[in-house]
Amino acid sequence: MTLALLSQAVLGQSQPAPPVFTNCHPGPTQQIGTIFSVNPYPLCTGLNVCMTAQGSLVVPITAGGQLAIRGFYLGRSVYVDNQDLCTVLALSGYPCPVPYTFTSVTMCVRVKSIPLNMALRMQFSAVNGDGGVIFCQTSMLTAKVC
Repeated sequence: MTLALLSQAVLGQSQPAPPVFTNCHPGPTQQIGTIFSVNPYPLCTGLNVCMTAQGSLVVPITAGGQLAIRGFYLGRSVYVDNQDLCTVLALSGYPCPVPYTFTSVTMCVRVKSIPLNMALRMQFSAVNGDGGVIFCQTSMLTAKVC
């Protein structure tokens, strides 16, 4: 461990600070007090990224919803990944309906081909089966080959 830290110091490498996410939905959401994070960071193209959303659900998560991940560079769309929300949740151990009593949900998806080593405005949003926005979170992120 000490050798790895010493190597990073000598080579000038350091771990990037964790990204800070902000709400990107103008109205109320179905998850209150959302704290959002991704792991690993930077994102690794071709590997899984896990998103954790913490907060109080006001309704259960039901079938028919969508998880959308979008990336923008200089305002132009450069990354789009839309998936069935309940399929992603089930693969992560949370079969729908997810009770409103859950306060933390982690879901993982594979990062498709994405522009590397550049700051992208990434947006992660989940829409419930009833059409309500569960969360919408955005931050500047980078991706690399891991």
